[in-house]
Amino acid sequence: MQKTLLATLTALGMLVAAPLALAKPIEIQVNNTMSEGGSESAAIERFAEYLEEQAPGRFNVLPFLAGSLGGEDAVLELLNLGQTQMSLTGGNWRQQYAPDYDAMTVPFLFTTWEEVDHYLESPSGQTLIEQAENRGGLTFLGLQHRGPRHMTANKEIHTPEDLQGFRLRMPSLPIWLEVWQEIGAQVVNVPAPEIYLAMQTRQVDGHENSLSSPYTRRLWEVQDYLIMTSHVQFPWSWVASTRWWDGLDEEDQALISEAVDVARAYGNEQELELDVFYRDALEDEGMTVIEPDIAAFREAAQPAIDRVLSRMADGVRDDAIAASQIDE
Repeated sequence: MQKTLLATLTALGMLVAAPLALAKPIEIQVNNTMSEGGSESAAIERFAEYLEEQAPGRFNVLPFLAGSLGGEDAVLELLNLGQTQMSLTGGNWRQQYAPDYDAMTVPFLFTTWEEVDHYLESPSGQTLIEQAENRGGLTFLGLQHRGPRHMTANKEIHTPEDLQGFRLRMPSLPIWLEVWQEIGAQVVNVPAPEIYLAMQTRQVDGHENSLSSPYTRRLWEVQDYLIMTSHVQFPWSWVASTRWWDGLDEEDQALISEAVDVARAYGNEQELELDVFYRDALEDEGMTVIEPDIAAFREAAQPAIDRVLSRMADGVRDDAIAASQIDE
């Protein structure tokens, strides 16, 4: 009798344990358009490490870097369809799904991350998130900082007057084009892979981007000056596919959210360190760093900033101005 009971209990134990032992890890593809070696891949790696530390074997994180599943728009579509799980994505999701609330994209409006965070917490910022989530099938999990965008140039740039006749390479983002044209630049659209050649052949006189761009592209060979305009605080965003997210247990959702917070903080630290490294390295390669009159640039850009904000939804202008003045 005792042996039979023991055998029965053992069998039941095996039946309970078997599903746990055979359960497959939850696969999490995390997409990003940047190559390995930056703060982005470091944050994704920390995300995977934290999940493994907290729940060994529960998750299988698969980084898809350098746009290996496609550009940002393609990945946003995959997220919407539930065909990939997560992305550390740029600003396309805001422009695609909530352009009327996207004051964060306007150059020379916000100058610090505190201002960006303040705007995101405002009614307009919360509507931006809600609208983008509903339209894009996304679940927003938080911002990760990127280095501010600056200019490179083949001549000294100190004030807006120095931009007259200056051919500035820009991505084809209408808000950015409008603001820089207002300041006085002649904007030229050149595909990112052709930036170096465009400068080498004098098709353009300069470009704007975070400091990783002139460093990784070796632009010191074709540009002499680094102009520290800090004109856009353009964050990465951690987003998940809502179709996938809603299928997870609440405990798994909580742990993934916690891992994202840890990864974001780590990525922010790495980005700060890299931004200092890039600036020092570019100076070491011979580029001259110029601290321009940013107030003059902002004043020159203000008519375009006003027009852009006036075309956005009610309340955006007030919330954006309030956020931009929190440090004053």
